[in-house]
Amino acid sequence: MITFFAALIILIVGYVVYGALVERVFKPTDNPTPAIANPDGVDYVPISTTKAFLIQLLNIAGLGPIFGAISGAMWGPSVYIWIVFGTLLAGAVHDFTAGMLSERNDGASISEVTGKYLGPIMHTVMRVFSVVLLILVGVVFMVGPAGLLARLTPDWLNVRVWTVIILCYYFLATLLPIDKIIGKVYPVFGILLILMAFGIIIGTIIHSGERPMMELTLKNLYPGTVDDAGKIVGVRPIWPLMFITVACGAISGFHATQSPIVSRCIKSEREGRKIFYGAMVAEGIIALIWASAAVAFFWNKDGTGTGLAALKAIGGGNSNSVYDMCVALLGKIGGPIALLGVIVCPITSGDTAFRSARMTIFDWFKLDEKKIPVRLGVAIPLLLVGYGISFINYNVVWRYFSWSNQTLAMIVLWAGAVYLATNYEGKNRCWICAVPATFMSAVSITYLMYAPECFNLGAKGTTGLTISYTVGVIAAVVFLGIFLFTTYKNPTASLERQKTVDITRK
Repeated sequence: MITFFAALIILIVGYVVYGALVERVFKPTDNPTPAIANPDGVDYVPISTTKAFLIQLLNIAGLGPIFGAISGAMWGPSVYIWIVFGTLLAGAVHDFTAGMLSERNDGASISEVTGKYLGPIMHTVMRVFSVVLLILVGVVFMVGPAGLLARLTPDWLNVRVWTVIILCYYFLATLLPIDKIIGKVYPVFGILLILMAFGIIIGTIIHSGERPMMELTLKNLYPGTVDDAGKIVGVRPIWPLMFITVACGAISGFHATQSPIVSRCIKSEREGRKIFYGAMVAEGIIALIWASAAVAFFWNKDGTGTGLAALKAIGGGNSNSVYDMCVALLGKIGGPIALLGVIVCPITSGDTAFRSARMTIFDWFKLDEKKIPVRLGVAIPLLLVGYGISFINYNVVWRYFSWSNQTLAMIVLWAGAVYLATNYEGKNRCWICAVPATFMSAVSITYLMYAPECFNLGAKGTTGLTISYTVGVIAAVVFLGIFLFTTYKNPTASLERQKTVDITRK
């Protein structure tokens, strides 16, 4: 329990101290924001700071800080370190960077922003990559809550029926102006999400007698199996798998696709730290709660402390593990209430995922978001593609989402590093983005080499793992070298770019 509260304090203090440092690096101004300069009544609508924070929190806090954190708990309390420092040094910096860059480019989608700072090739890659990722996110956040709702309703309301119902809601949220549905219901859902998280941690503390919260250990506790020779096999390495699995609970490229939604609505750049950095810290706290609760709940499930095999047996973080935890920790009444929070959480990310995909396509082809037929012509095909993908095995979709998610975060951080290095005097300020970008490059490339859905070197045992580590580290060093060469070779890089807006909405 000491570890949990220590981690919680670090997250809060980190927001105050490191969040202030990041804000000073970006030098917020009093220039008119896109919502003030170019309101359109659809996407560019001024909203209050509190409402913007809750919308941002619900946009980013999908299944990641819940399902991802519970799955990360299979490695044991070492997951706490990644959640805490990943959130403060990488995830929150990433979200703040994405929000500020979008806001300073007339609320442009993240694909347009990264293209501006990383060049035309990456511009095209990011347009395609962003739309694909957003559709995957929409599918993940459609099937997941459908499974939870099916557990709480009569048999005829099965997963497929709930998927269609959720899809209909997504259609409305994607199509209508942001203040018609999202702006009205998200604050209520945000409060429900926060109360649900507090309910889970209070339930975990109350039951600490039979299921004590584990203290920090760096030991890999991932449950393996014993083969015929008596050797333990099947233990998955912490690096890079845990760093990919936790996803939204520490850093998530998906968040960069959501930040433009809110950057088009904020009234002042000075709200950025509270909204973008603050929402990610809040999500880190949610992930810490669920990871701590999962480690305590499953490690001691049978009272003997036999390990996390029970969590692995039901597939890690999914509707079954969440349901079991909620009912056991909060009882028959509290369990369904907590589950409603878990259901709302992903649905309110899935709808904005499809909305962001629509916005990305509109920015790409310079379409007019004010015309309803045009919005329909983009929204309907996106949702139909998402529905088709929902028939694919959920765990497969999640794995591809996890890797593409962290790869997008890597790209956005590099774009932020380039922006800081080429737009301000004192190039050292760029390291708040360049360091986590280098780290995430190593994580993403190592996973690409190791994972079964990619090059599958993990199947070659220790040799494959060593090769994956080597390739990942070399790739990260190469990326860092390219960044240093391209940004530091010209000491007179234009300082005027920060005063102009190259991306304009048509």
